[in-house]
Amino acid sequence: MRHGKKDNHLSRTHSHRDAMLSNMAVSLIMHKRIETTVAKAKELRKYVEPILTRAKEDNNQNRKVVFQSLNHKEGMKELFGVVSDKIASRPGGYTRIIKLGNRKGDAAETCLIELVDFNETLLAAAAEQATTKTRRSRRGGAGRKTEGTTEETPVAAATEEAPSAEVVEEAPVDEAPVAAAEEAPVAEATSTDEAPAAEETKDDETKPAAE
Repeated sequence: MRHGKKDNHLSRTHSHRDAMLSNMAVSLIMHKRIETTVAKAKELRKYVEPILTRAKEDNNQNRKVVFQSLNHKEGMKELFGVVSDKIASRPGGYTRIIKLGNRKGDAAETCLIELVDFNETLLAAAAEQATTKTRRSRRGGAGRKTEGTTEETPVAAATEEAPSAEVVEEAPVDEAPVAAAEEAPVAEATSTDEAPAAEETKDDETKPAAE
């Protein structure tokens, strides 16, 4: 029973399946992209990505393990030479699957599986997007901003007009107190000046009488 086993046998025996995946892995390493069915591409990705991870570190042990899977001298040279230099800085996810639709005949779902670091078109597009970052806005964001501005403008206008109205109303009222304030000290000064004079005259009149 196959409970919990997720591997796709691809309707082949174990030896046939391994030989097919090995040949497909060599073709992918040599040509950088191949066209196949989606089912085979998904199994090939699980088969070839551990091989690519081992190729990032070139030593005798990794070469022995990879050669057991590939069994192809030219594929080994390409893998440990060109491919390993390209994928050195990538932590994983070396392949990409692009679906192409159903093919004629058996209507199988086909796709293109390729090495990510060798698609120059997509790499150039990604570099342009990184240099020119655009800000995403939610749908209806512009409408919300305009509503906020329309609500704020009347408040600002009212606050600006309020001080001018107060100045116009208070201007004629302030003139009368100023005139009264200027006249009040004069009246007080005269009253204070006259009081000592009156006292002096009384003293002068009382002095001869006492004598």
